[in-house]
Amino acid sequence: MDNHLLETPPPSDLRSRAAGRLTGAQELAGVATRAGNALAALHALAMSPTTAADALALLHELQVHQVELDLQAEELRDSRAELEAELRRQVELHDFQPAGCFSVDAQLVIREANLRGANMLGVAQDAAQGLGLNSFFGADSAQALRDLIAGTVEQACGPLTWRQAAAARPAVRAAVAPDPSGSGFLVTLMSI
Repeated sequence: MDNHLLETPPPSDLRSRAAGRLTGAQELAGVATRAGNALAALHALAMSPTTAADALALLHELQVHQVELDLQAEELRDSRAELEAELRRQVELHDFQPAGCFSVDAQLVIREANLRGANMLGVAQDAAQGLGLNSFFGADSAQALRDLIAGTVEQACGPLTWRQAAAARPAVRAAVAPDPSGSGFLVTLMSI
């Protein structure tokens, strides 16, 4: 899981970015002038007895907007926490499927593997990325996998023969489907 995608910038960073925009330090040139003009106009309204009520109403409206923004930010933080928890749950479910699940490209190079799949191959989960899935199988089985990817045979085949027979490796069959993301394929290895 890419944790850097889930990290929230610290509030001080957001405040710095917002302050930078208000002072014109970033791409929104002229915002500081408009903000300064708005504050000067509000101050001028507040100083006049005839428009002080309008200034207070405007200030109240700005405060309401600020509270709305604070509430929205709180809801976004809560939603993000819920989504992160659900993502962790889905990753755990994926990792502990009773089948080996792989995301591969057209050359059967592994992009992702669940924990069960990596265990089937006898490698660490992180180490599976970049390996050729077909390299773990004998010549005929590797060709069967390539045929599955090419679409020249049915969507499933098996039993597949491991390149190096090991007592811990169960006989498997493979099923292939297009990756829903549109890039590559999903290969599932199921024990027979």
